[in-house]
Amino acid sequence: MINAWFWWTLVLMVIWAVVYVRLSGDQRRKMFKVSLVTSVLGFTEPLFVPEYWSPPSLFDLAARTGFDIESVIFSFGVGGLVVVMYEYFFPVHEMAVTADEHLVSRHRWHYAALGAGPAMFVLLMLVTDLNPIYAAVLAMTAGALATGYCRSDLIRKMIVSAFLFTAFYGGYFMVLILMDNRFVDQVWNPATISGWRVLGMPVEELLFAFTFGLYWSSIYEHAAWRKLIRDKAL
Repeated sequence: MINAWFWWTLVLMVIWAVVYVRLSGDQRRKMFKVSLVTSVLGFTEPLFVPEYWSPPSLFDLAARTGFDIESVIFSFGVGGLVVVMYEYFFPVHEMAVTADEHLVSRHRWHYAALGAGPAMFVLLMLVTDLNPIYAAVLAMTAGALATGYCRSDLIRKMIVSAFLFTAFYGGYFMVLILMDNRFVDQVWNPATISGWRVLGMPVEELLFAFTFGLYWSSIYEHAAWRKLIRDKAL
């Protein structure tokens, strides 16, 4: 059990690498950039340990400091995968948002929409007693709604990615359970979460997967003023 979290993140990186080599050059650059940015979220792990869970980690870092290396690897992997998942399955190409499109009234909320998710998370952590996982789910939902308002052209990608990533994450989580069927019982904190499970997975993990897919899948296009155009069928 002590190595399950580490090995699980390595499985994720193998999947990441397989997807990466199958992408075009531009998609690879996007995937890698978003992975690097998302890896920073791994440093928020002390907020979740032990309130949400207490995973075993390399050098026992999580127990001693709340931080662990595996969370950085995990964040790197899921961030890159979720942002290219839609393009991996559907034929689209990327273009810059034109100068005229920049003038659309909703785009004046560009920076506010980008900051809505992080701002909501900080606010919830400061003024409520919510478990951090619920604060994260609500914050990502707020970020997704703000993105959808500002960039309605990305809504299709966001919704499809939410379902794709939830399905992927559910299957990926089953690998963890197969590695160690005691892991969930010994690591998650049942006193501070719902205790509900789906196929052995804490329902909070599926809520995370869905809202993360909904919000983070479009973060690159939103931040970089890019849009996706569906390729014509041959």
